[in-house]
Amino acid sequence: MVMMRIPVETTTLPNGLRMILSRDHATPVVAVNLWYHVGSANEREGRTGFAHLFEHMLFQGSAQVAANEHFELVQRAGGTLNGSTWLDRTNYYETLPSHQLELALWLEADRMARLLPAMTQEKLDTQRDVVKNERRWSVDNQPYGTWWERLPALCFPPAHPFHHSLIGSMEHLTAASLDDVAEFFRTYYTPDNAVLTVCGDFDEATARAMVERQFGAIPRGAGRPPLPDMTLPPTFGEWKREVVEDAVVAPRLFLAFRIPPAGDDAWYAASLLGAVLGTGEGSRLSRALVREQQLASEATAFTFDLAKGSDLLVCDVTARPGVAAATLEAAVVAEIDRLLRDGVTAGERARALALYETAWVSGIQSVGSRADKLSQFATYRGDAALVNDEPARHAAVGVDAMVDFARARLQPTNRASLLYVPRAVAGVAA
Repeated sequence: MVMMRIPVETTTLPNGLRMILSRDHATPVVAVNLWYHVGSANEREGRTGFAHLFEHMLFQGSAQVAANEHFELVQRAGGTLNGSTWLDRTNYYETLPSHQLELALWLEADRMARLLPAMTQEKLDTQRDVVKNERRWSVDNQPYGTWWERLPALCFPPAHPFHHSLIGSMEHLTAASLDDVAEFFRTYYTPDNAVLTVCGDFDEATARAMVERQFGAIPRGAGRPPLPDMTLPPTFGEWKREVVEDAVVAPRLFLAFRIPPAGDDAWYAASLLGAVLGTGEGSRLSRALVREQQLASEATAFTFDLAKGSDLLVCDVTARPGVAAATLEAAVVAEIDRLLRDGVTAGERARALALYETAWVSGIQSVGSRADKLSQFATYRGDAALVNDEPARHAAVGVDAMVDFARARLQPTNRASLLYVPRAVAGVAA
């Protein structure tokens, strides 16, 4: 299959900001995407949730922009915007009509250069409450909502940067002070810890001049503190298990396997195995558990795409009401064991690759998602242009490599199961 190649021009400003330009004149829109290389992994002990709190704080105004005015200015100009936080990065992004490019650049530069003078205790208190409510809504009071902090806690040892919760604890959020905010901002929200991507309909010389005008005078930071060694053994060395009694109507199983970090040669086999197991109705888990045995209402598999230390391949299967947790778990494990015993067919490998290629093309159709992908590769891999090699690296994985990888990494000694059970029948499942 001939894959499209994304044009990439990379420049590093004297202050360390990496600037990526990718022109596309198909539509008169432009995307501005800014990745800061900071996530929950960079939080210090007793201050979990800080990176996510900052995702909110950066919309609370700067020296020349009032609180929430960032949203108002972009939306009045016909644009869309938002931000997100993950274990090892935070991103902010806007898509606007092409002639509004400098507005987006000015807004991003102003908060990078001049956030702290506008910071107040009132803003911190307000956003702290917003984040606490988000935690109540999306984690504490959401069916299965604690999975995305329980699973990393189960899979990574306590001292590992990926072990603790991304959204943070109520206690740590309450303890955050303005001094903590200032220290975190000065440490991580600096040009030399950021990648700025502009993608879409623009003149390259004009855009380059705009970026240099808006960002060029911002001083570089003192350097980000190094993370501790994140290297782990290739497998868990055991079957780690946790049963969670929760207010849910049906059991749900998260079965995780430790795999190499995203970008490692062996990771691509894990990516295709994920599709074999849990992408689409034709996947093994969906076909066997949802359609044939009718034990599950939904079954998927995915990788976390972590680029440091090690990654996770996760099977996520929800039982139909009335199906016992033990029955669900046994059925999922039987499918994994069947894959280990029988291997993968050439047809399954071809299907997985086709699904990947479709998702890849769909995922870079818009200038916004394309800009985000370029920032991702520049931040994690050090070269945005490597994005163009991804389809070929997936296509290079053959059936034998997939089978070898499965037999090395999907064994019982490399499994971590997080099993949610309805509170009323927890004793039966456990």
